[in-house]
Amino acid sequence: MTARGGQVWKLELFVLRLDHWQDRDPDVSDELRSLVEAWLVTRYANPYEGMFQEAGQPNLWSGKVPGSEDGCGHAVACSYWIFELTHTVKCNDFAILGEPIV
Repeated sequence: MTARGGQVWKLELFVLRLDHWQDRDPDVSDELRSLVEAWLVTRYANPYEGMFQEAGQPNLWSGKVPGSEDGCGHAVACSYWIFELTHTVKCNDFAILGEPIV
């Protein structure tokens, strides 16, 4: 689902949150960051894809970054707010979490 008229969504704070995540978590390799950045580009077209809405938080969406599983039961999760009126997606945070991430 793209924004009105097929326009892409405006993304905010994603690079800053990626930098903070990499600074605070020593397990974030350059390869993992690149994978997350490639996934991030897909948010321009459809920020809802593969994500779920947080209960009681109408604009907050969360989910797992596909392909980020480490084989030990962990994966990268991302959460962000979607503001339809302004067609803006504002990053909340990234983290490596235990699965399942739902």
